[in-house]
Amino acid sequence: MNNDNSMQNLKMTIHMQLNGRPRSFAVTQHMTLLDVLRDLAGLQGTKRGCDYGECGACTVILNGRAVNSCCVFAVQADGGIVETIEGIGSEGHLHPIQRAFIDAGAIQCGFCTPGMIMTAKALLDRNPHPTRQEIRMALSGNLCRCTGYVKIEEAVELAVKAISRLPEQKASLSETDAVSGEGMSHDAVGKAGVPAGIPAVADGKEGQA
Repeated sequence: MNNDNSMQNLKMTIHMQLNGRPRSFAVTQHMTLLDVLRDLAGLQGTKRGCDYGECGACTVILNGRAVNSCCVFAVQADGGIVETIEGIGSEGHLHPIQRAFIDAGAIQCGFCTPGMIMTAKALLDRNPHPTRQEIRMALSGNLCRCTGYVKIEEAVELAVKAISRLPEQKASLSETDAVSGEGMSHDAVGKAGVPAGIPAVADGKEGQA
């Protein structure tokens, strides 16, 4: 038993590109990517909801794919590229998706909003002109307990139009502003392959540990 506890508490160093910056973290084998982001990196925009990969509140982009960070072990993100809500905009320079959520009235309490925006960003990074059904399918793993999903879907469609009007050199959704800290408040208000061992789940996200 003592040996088991020692193994569980053994720390290893992982490295990643986090919001455009190289970062290293000392983690234990049971820690999730969500633990790293919130507790070690101090990025509180990624929300802890169900801890079972059911609600989508903890969605981030790992190597270009939207994942439930509560279901990705930290060691699986070693060498990866991670984007969180803090990395795609700032209060002085909103990402088009953030602006669209505000303009469309898609924000209620705001708890689910970061995960919704990151899921939408991952979708538009790989499919700049999705249909309404494709938007609905992409967002199917993100739960909102405040309201229906019509305004959220409309926000993504609005973002598509806004992005299509941007100059080509600014239209890439893969670029981040590499900001740090807690990032956007909800009222102001994702390619390399996913690491081995992260199977796809039915709602289109990957990251079931």
